Amino acid sequence: MEYKWNVLSNTTLGVLIGMMNSTVLLIALPAIFKGININPLLPSSFSYLLWLLMGYGVTTSALVVSIGRLSDIYGRVKLYRLGFIIFTIGSILLSITFGKGDFAASELIAFRVIQAIGGSLLMANSTALITDAFPLTERGKALGLNQISGLLGSILGLIVGGILATINWRLVFLISVPFGIIGTIWSYKSLKEIGIRNRNEKIDIIGNIDFILGIVLLLTGITYALEPYKNYPLGWYNPMVIGLLISGAALLAIFPFIEMKVKYPMFRLELFKSRLFSAGIFAALLAGLAYGGLMITLVVLLQGIWLPLHGYSFSVTPLWAGIYMIPLMLGFVAFGPISGALSDKHGARGLATGGMIVVLISFLLLITLKYDFPYPEFAFFIFLAGAGNGLFVAPNTASIMNSVPANHRGVASGMRAVMTNIANTTSIALYFSLLLSAFEAKLPNTLYTALISAGFPNNIAYMISKMPPTAALFAAFLGYNPMQSVLSSLPNLASQLGNSDPSGLSEVLSNTWFPKVIAPAFMYALRSVLLISSIIIIIAAIASALRGKHNLNNLNNTNN
Repeated sequence: MEYKWNVLSNTTLGVLIGMMNSTVLLIALPAIFKGININPLLPSSFSYLLWLLMGYGVTTSALVVSIGRLSDIYGRVKLYRLGFIIFTIGSILLSITFGKGDFAASELIAFRVIQAIGGSLLMANSTALITDAFPLTERGKALGLNQISGLLGSILGLIVGGILATINWRLVFLISVPFGIIGTIWSYKSLKEIGIRNRNEKIDIIGNIDFILGIVLLLTGITYALEPYKNYPLGWYNPMVIGLLISGAALLAIFPFIEMKVKYPMFRLELFKSRLFSAGIFAALLAGLAYGGLMITLVVLLQGIWLPLHGYSFSVTPLWAGIYMIPLMLGFVAFGPISGALSDKHGARGLATGGMIVVLISFLLLITLKYDFPYPEFAFFIFLAGAGNGLFVAPNTASIMNSVPANHRGVASGMRAVMTNIANTTSIALYFSLLLSAFEAKLPNTLYTALISAGFPNNIAYMISKMPPTAALFAAFLGYNPMQSVLSSLPNLASQLGNSDPSGLSEVLSNTWFPKVIAPAFMYALRSVLLISSIIIIIAAIASALRGKHNLNNLNNTNN
């Protein structure tokens, strides 16, 4: 087998398991929390829920640029192999967590960070390894195939997580171990160092510390902002959150000045002088910001509203949500390789810009959805979203990597990855923040009116209507019927109901009552988010169009 295909097969496996592990948790969380004896709907459990969801992204965002820089100095293959080893160790530790309660949750978060360190090593080097191995005229196609495995992994994670969680939650993490072992062995047998290395350069310690601390503080602030604070549904007014955001922003603000002073900078700021590179990075950042939270929000829509309204019990909605998201993957699979191959011949500008326009159309169509939509309509809209993203990602990535000298491919790959990760994490926070804000504005009155209509006394209806918006949103996200938890927590409920219509109680506890109640508030928030994302996508399309024509004959010879 030609070496380039060894590289593609190995990096494809790395991307597949990395992305699969980023989504497998979304579906398996109810089973995991049940297995470690934690109620995720309790306010004290929100931190665990958020960090299990966001900790992986925070860790990879903080590390990928530093790892890319290290790879340019010490060798990409060496660090890529190490990534498989650490990722596998993290997966084993996650699967054998022995504790219960808060201790077990803390263990899972810590082991998830270890897994993310391995994922960072894989993520930072896979694109650079492909760029090293494939000639200029085949890179777009290779990157397109590699990106397909990423989306395939994210969809497989939803389905595999749903299936394995019904058997044993530990299998959700154990499933990655065989892939990690195979990847480790295959990387040692098939990969070799062919990239140009900067052996005489040194690590920018001050810049690395400043950047990592800045990213960690900023993304930690964004994560904690999703927790309730006092009477607020979100934590944006929490002094700790404000302090984290300001500190992180301040450290990142001084980072460019540090880089301009050091001899061997971590962030190669001179790369931004290339319009191909700067426009591609900016477009990727904006695309991630607009697109990153879409999948998780649509999963919430399916799990918490659409599936229960169509006869699915809450216990099986996580699995079926993954299955019903498959058209998103199919759109990407259909157009990702084609766009990558075409970009090798015709450049990235037209394809990447066209991809953003297709995503924009899909967002505008999703805005028109009603909560009780016909599934074929939904499937077509998310197929378009996947197709647009498929048209964008491979050409844009190839354009970025083709614009940099060969000895800077590791750091360029890391810079692209960190921008995408920051955008995705921020996007999830943006989507959830707007959803929670809409819930706060609309849910109490809607819930109170619905309970009165169901025959509940005024005092009980008022008490239940004060349900925290966070609990309502995460109940939908986790596939719970929160009314069972709320009503079971009320002492002497039967005596308080008195002569109320008994059919009202069974109605409230049914699978369809709560989804119908939250649906108007959820759809209002979803439309708001999609409208904002549409504006961001327009800017991304403009940035992509401004990258200029990609003339293969004029690229730096170091790229060949």
